[in-house]
Amino acid sequence: MNTLPIGALFAILALLVLVSGFFSGSETALMSLNRYRLKHLANGGHKGAQRTARLLERPDRLISLILLGNNFVNILASAIATVIALRLMGEPGIAVATGLLTIVILVFAEVTPKTFATRRAEQVAFFASAVYGPLMTLTFPLVLAVNWISSTLLRLLKAEAPSGDEEHLSSEELRTVLNETAGMVPRRHREMLLNILDLGTVSVNEIMVPRNEIVGIDLADPWEQVVREIGESPHSRLLVYRENVDDVVGFVYLRKMLDALRSGRITREYLDSVVRDPYFIPEGTTLTVQLLNFQRERRRIGLVVDEYGDIQGMITLEDILEEIVGEFDNDPQVTPAEIRPQDDGSFIVDGTTQVRNLGKALNWTLPSEGPKTMNGIVLEHFENFPPEGAVFSFNGHAMTVLAVDGNRVSQVRIEPAADDEDSGPPLAAGAG
Repeated sequence: MNTLPIGALFAILALLVLVSGFFSGSETALMSLNRYRLKHLANGGHKGAQRTARLLERPDRLISLILLGNNFVNILASAIATVIALRLMGEPGIAVATGLLTIVILVFAEVTPKTFATRRAEQVAFFASAVYGPLMTLTFPLVLAVNWISSTLLRLLKAEAPSGDEEHLSSEELRTVLNETAGMVPRRHREMLLNILDLGTVSVNEIMVPRNEIVGIDLADPWEQVVREIGESPHSRLLVYRENVDDVVGFVYLRKMLDALRSGRITREYLDSVVRDPYFIPEGTTLTVQLLNFQRERRRIGLVVDEYGDIQGMITLEDILEEIVGEFDNDPQVTPAEIRPQDDGSFIVDGTTQVRNLGKALNWTLPSEGPKTMNGIVLEHFENFPPEGAVFSFNGHAMTVLAVDGNRVSQVRIEPAADDEDSGPPLAAGAG
């Protein structure tokens, strides 16, 4: 090396610094790639993505190869810089060469390449994969030896490799990913995907029609009244029972009765022939499970029952779908009829209003645990039926009992919380 001209040594040193920068930058690019986008590109036939994916199947070997190359180049560059320093300045030049080479490597082989690689991760990684593939084959025995020694040391330190399951996204992590896709995925689509994730945490009890609001046909009523209820019903399916909901007969699908309605051929015998057996759903069933159960059983409506078999409410397939896409029959700019905004900024809410629906309609953060309706919240707070005008606070919201009807609270006035007043107008009812 002492016989080489100074100019040649400087050229070799510059080349080694560039190669060191390639190793450093490519390592950063390969390790910072979006693995899910990489898998998508590889499945789509992108050659660079496929090469890169094969290399990243064994990241320990890839890191060993990169570090072998980077350290070899840096050590060789240090040796050449020492030779240059000795020939130009003698022994005092070694200290100067060490300082200058440290700055050169830091700027041109570390900071700049790595910063560039983070901004152009895919381009750098795909280019590097074309180099590392053949290089891995050439140096495989050496890489394998280094990797074996490193793995042995890690086992001694009880640092086990992560299982494959740890690379999968949890529902909360997937939620974070979806929230980070703003600008790439339309807001409405993102909301629906997030609502799908919520299905596993919401039970049928939270969205069912309460027992006292179930609309149905009482076979104990006069037949003329039954026929009138069938003809005037706005619903496509009706519950059929005798005297009370506990003595349920089944469901009728009104669209299958249209011809009979038009021709006036509806009789008790005909009604009995078209009633479908009731379908019962255990309370606490999550919406994800129930959606699959509806599909498997080929049902669209069911009755929610508690552990004693008592009917608690009714839920339909449309109720679950509305949790994903929003209300089908409401203007997205209008709050539900059960939530009535007032001029002073407060809201008058029916006692049967679901707490979850209230929070989604007004964009308020309300607790998901505890009572499911406003009536339940009031009764839990007072532990009795309060007088009209009773005031209390719930989750930062001042609430006033406006009306008590028998054994239930029928109307409550709710004031926005301090945080809600700064958050702008409430969201539309159709958001959930």
